[in-house]
Amino acid sequence: MCGIVGAAARHNIVPTLLEGLQRLEYRGYDSCGLAALKDGGIIRLRTTQRVADLRRQAQNLDALTGICHTRWATHGAPATHNAHPMISRSQVALVHNGIIENHDELRAELLAAGYTFDSQTDTEVIAHLVHSLYAGDLFAAVRLAASRLRGAYAIAVLHTAEPGVVVGARAGSPLVLGQGHDGFYIASDGLALAGAAQRVAYLEEGDVVRISPDAVQVVDARQRAAQRDWHAVEAYSGAAELGPYRHYMQKEIFEQPRAVADTLEGIATIGPELFGDKSGQLAGTRRVLILACGTSHYAGSVARHWIETLARIPVDVEVASEYRTRDSVPDSDTLVIGVSQSGETADTLSALRHARSLGMTRQLAICNVAGSAMMRESALRFLTHAGVEIGVASTKAFTTQLVALFLLALTLAKQRGRLAEHAESEHLQALRHLPVALQAALATEPQIIAWAEAFTRKNNALFLGRGMHFPIAQEGALKLKEISYIHAEAYPAGELKHGPLALVTDEMPVVAVAPNDALLDKLKSNLQEVRARGGELYVFTDAGTRIESSPGVHAIRLPEHYALLSPIVHVIPLQLLAYHTAVARGTDVDKPRNLAKSVTVE
Repeated sequence: MCGIVGAAARHNIVPTLLEGLQRLEYRGYDSCGLAALKDGGIIRLRTTQRVADLRRQAQNLDALTGICHTRWATHGAPATHNAHPMISRSQVALVHNGIIENHDELRAELLAAGYTFDSQTDTEVIAHLVHSLYAGDLFAAVRLAASRLRGAYAIAVLHTAEPGVVVGARAGSPLVLGQGHDGFYIASDGLALAGAAQRVAYLEEGDVVRISPDAVQVVDARQRAAQRDWHAVEAYSGAAELGPYRHYMQKEIFEQPRAVADTLEGIATIGPELFGDKSGQLAGTRRVLILACGTSHYAGSVARHWIETLARIPVDVEVASEYRTRDSVPDSDTLVIGVSQSGETADTLSALRHARSLGMTRQLAICNVAGSAMMRESALRFLTHAGVEIGVASTKAFTTQLVALFLLALTLAKQRGRLAEHAESEHLQALRHLPVALQAALATEPQIIAWAEAFTRKNNALFLGRGMHFPIAQEGALKLKEISYIHAEAYPAGELKHGPLALVTDEMPVVAVAPNDALLDKLKSNLQEVRARGGELYVFTDAGTRIESSPGVHAIRLPEHYALLSPIVHVIPLQLLAYHTAVARGTDVDKPRNLAKSVTVE
């Protein structure tokens, strides 16, 4: 998705900017652009074509200071006038990754102050805001502007009055510093700086940075001077993207706010066009069949609750490897959905092809790889934008699948007249706030590390959930068994008394997902059944549940209940629990035994 590269050096940085941008093309984008300081002014180049077209435009340009960007449309269509960089009054140029949630109120304020807008983007709001706050110090102006922004962002900014300076800031989106032989760089991914920088440093949440050819200055979220550790690029080679993380899985867990934001980019309204439907296939759907394996199957199980609740369409969720082994009853009005991270999962592909052979040709692929077989073979498609997922145990692919499936539930509901305009707006706002909610869930990591120490001594675990959180409990159990090799099972909490309660002892930790929803009181009764048998409870809860830590009960509270989207938030601490338990047990987290990332055999 969106990518940023910026540079301030004592040599022509245009080739370096373009090379870095080309390295970020794998993210996907619909426009790109570059701004450079030259002869006291800003030269801006933009295109809706590939980076190669930008390179052609810039072939005669040389400059010592510049920023560039690849954009996937969020606010405003993919058009040249919406492409970054954005410029304010010919003095400020700015590029931006992320979503600014309060852009409407800031836009109104800036319009009242006399600023005009040439794009539909939230990014132009930031450019004008920085300009309005500029009083001779770009570093100070960006710090002031950042304090006014709500949402997730990474930005890079230039000002004509300060040649040789680039200022960056980040909150919820990554930004990396690079140091070369005669200059400094910033980028959204260390991959972009390979070959240009000899060492890199990873900015932390809330950091604002000023780079020049000779120096770098960082202040943290509390406006205090900060130092960030440098790492030699060569030491990481291909693994340079790990940054401050120990494993790819940990990195990918923490990338989920960005992955969700990227998946939502460009979505301003709900409709069948999100899924490439130009012929009304979704509108004629009378039933839904979801085919998937493993983690993707659990995403489909959550989606069943959403689709049946919002759209009132019956949903079946099948393990893809089992679907072809029985005589199913075909229905041509069924929407068949294949869900896969790689799009090459053999069982899922075979199940989709089997459904087609039965006359069920109304098919939708939800996948993270654009050129995969599943995407090529399906009439309808939704590409999630999780980015490359290297860890075998899927994390960000799962949460982005859930986002896609929730969008589908809203689309089906809208087509049936079950989604009022105000409800659509509220759901979209909740989706846009998800990256912030996920950041809050990630902040529970220190507490979860303490829990993991206790889990390392266990050989078995039970996971409990109710309703749409039961599949999340299943996903939590799967993650734990995949990478820590602890035997873990998940049950609907109401099923405890029908057998699993016989397993409960003080040696069997019981993990419960307990959000503040309509099933909370029933779940609390199930948890009491565990305590009455001497079981040790580990409960992930949220605001208003009144579940507190006590002897035999360990509780971690997320700061807010997130209603229908709560499963996406609650899976984060379960991923962290599995990860830190595996680390404590010394397993190979990214390459668990006997497993592969993409299962291409049946």
